[in-house]
Amino acid sequence: MPIRTADMNLTTKTWKLPPLILHPFAEAAGPDKLVESSRASLMLQGLLPSGEMTREELDRKLLDGRFYEIRMLFYVGKDLLRWIEQCMEVVDRDEELKRNGFCYQSFAAILTDDPPRNIREKLKNWGVADYKSIFSRALGLNAIFHEVPQRHTITDEFVRHYYRYADQLFACRQLLWSFGEIKATQFDFALYASGEYSRMLEREWGEDMSDGFES
Repeated sequence: MPIRTADMNLTTKTWKLPPLILHPFAEAAGPDKLVESSRASLMLQGLLPSGEMTREELDRKLLDGRFYEIRMLFYVGKDLLRWIEQCMEVVDRDEELKRNGFCYQSFAAILTDDPPRNIREKLKNWGVADYKSIFSRALGLNAIFHEVPQRHTITDEFVRHYYRYADQLFACRQLLWSFGEIKATQFDFALYASGEYSRMLEREWGEDMSDGFES
């Protein structure tokens, strides 16, 4: 089992990381599928009356919702991976960071275990309470899927219990290598929804153009 490399005495400097930008993913029937899937799960467990629906029909609704969750998490994972790759570019340009063994696992861990306070607060404002499960499962699924999976390519068994597989995939990748453990106070970065970030850039560009005309 890999052991985390010991933290070296970093300076009091705080490193600036690229912003984490998350893109929304939604399909027209997606929310309805999630609701039907949750109800089907409760019916299969005997916690809600199933009415005239057969067990096969309930199972199909359950699987449809779970597959939609897989697709959503896959796209979240793509955004997280893009951010981690950008962070690694920062590490590659800084000898002090490289000496501390910071790698993919370091940045995956800070997202799931110890995100900075501003990130936690923003996620809370978005209504995202269990970010650890969302981020870890999103990264776990991206450990095996290069493209968004198609329904016919994965088994019902995987879809039904995908969250358990995703949890194990994330844990497995974290244990592949020793890595330098990051503290939230050592790095600073912001979190944006893609639309929010685009509007911010537009405002900045508008201000730059106004300054240029005035000069």
